[in-house]
Amino acid sequence: MSDYYDVLGVAKDASQEQIKKAYRKLAREFHPDVAGPGAEDKFKDVGRAYEVLSNAEKRRSYDMGNDPSAPGGGMGGGFGFQDIFETFFGGGQAQRGPIPRARRGQDALIRLDIDLADAAFGVRREIQVDTAVVCGTCSGSCCRPGTSPRTCDVCNGRGTVQKVARSFLGQVMTTAPCAACQGFGTTIPEPCAECAGEGRVRSRRTVVVEVPAGVETGNRIKLTSQGEVGPAGGPAGDLYFEIRERKHEMFLRRGDDLHATLEVPMTAAALGTVIELETLDGLESVDLRPGTQPGQIITLKGLGIGHLHVGGRGDLNVHVEIQIPTALSEEQSDLLRQLSVLRGEERPEGRVSAAHPGVFTRLRDKLSGR
Repeated sequence: MSDYYDVLGVAKDASQEQIKKAYRKLAREFHPDVAGPGAEDKFKDVGRAYEVLSNAEKRRSYDMGNDPSAPGGGMGGGFGFQDIFETFFGGGQAQRGPIPRARRGQDALIRLDIDLADAAFGVRREIQVDTAVVCGTCSGSCCRPGTSPRTCDVCNGRGTVQKVARSFLGQVMTTAPCAACQGFGTTIPEPCAECAGEGRVRSRRTVVVEVPAGVETGNRIKLTSQGEVGPAGGPAGDLYFEIRERKHEMFLRRGDDLHATLEVPMTAAALGTVIELETLDGLESVDLRPGTQPGQIITLKGLGIGHLHVGGRGDLNVHVEIQIPTALSEEQSDLLRQLSVLRGEERPEGRVSAAHPGVFTRLRDKLSGR
């Protein structure tokens, strides 16, 4: 641990005024602008010693054998090394030079509503968007036609100005953005009347969006450099379309598969039949085998949603629901009684088994949050 009293060259019983005076003298002597870059470590040591000895509590702890300073710690009273270097070196602004007037524009996000069929097969859409475009009058120069930017008379094109400030180290030079040109280094003496010197205007234009098969709610489609043009005709940002899929009245989507419920009469399920079902691809024949049971799933391969970026399609799963008649005529009732006699079911014995809801019921309950 360094002897901070030796670093500042003061006695252990030195007063705060003596410590401050010694620090100011050494800080000026070892400042890198005066002594060169090689003195930077010594300058930091002096600052670290002052940080400890200028604070009564830290000095008391140091005198007891502890070192309360931290690497890069403050220089007393909340004035740290970062503040010192920014004061002397201008915080980096002077090193960057003037700020470019032309800057990248913002990204834009637009919601795009699509139908289930659009998600299944993909779709090409033309969308009207209101956005910033390069000013057609000044072509992004911000100036009235025939004029040009002028070098700032205050900062001479540097974009920054230097000011003398007083501190406990004496007079120091600070650097700040030029207020006359806002740091650009140039001024616009005669702004373009069309864009008010912005170099861009608001306009409505048409963009084409290729929606690939397989997209779903929450997916985003990026159109590079189709967003807002930046100030002074700077590069455009990106344009994003966020997909929102409309709910379908017949089909329920689960991933790339579709699910639908097919209600059939009890007799059709018992005897078997062929039913025409309207799908996203048009009419398809659904073959009900004799003895089809409630909850049975008939899968129509390749009639679901297209797989995103990989080709192929999911399936359409048809969940069979049996309709039990609730109002029978006397003749119909007689026929069913005769059938029950023929099948030996006039006095059926109940058979209990474990409850297990159908696949579609479980799927529906999960999606509805039940």
